[in-house]
Amino acid sequence: QVQLVESGGGLVQAGESLRLSCAASGSFFRINAMNWYRQIPGKQRALVARFITNGRPNYADSVKGRFTISRDNAKNTVYLQMNSLKTEDTGVYYCNAEIEVRVGFTSLYWGQGTQVTVSS
Repeated sequence: QVQLVESGGGLVQAGESLRLSCAASGSFFRINAMNWYRQIPGKQRALVARFITNGRPNYADSVKGRFTISRDNAKNTVYLQMNSLKTEDTGVYYCNAEIEVRVGFTSLYWGQGTQVTVSS
């Protein structure tokens, strides 16, 4: 079993920052990628940032230059540093991991979601 636990959401004013964390635990062979998605009210869940193991991070255009995804591989943890937050960033943020549970078998796992609210 694999579990992703998120933390770091909250309420901030526009222009401020938040840092989200997501830690994977359980039994698995390796993590191939860790990602962040968000679901804005009234919209479908969309990819925000992706970090392939041993690769480089990628970002949605809407957050590029403001958000930074990073990983602590020793802790199986992914972070999302969100700077210069805008009201339109408000939503539920979900981490996602592409995990090779055992050699040759990759599955997707999701965190429980954490609310980010940006006020004006």
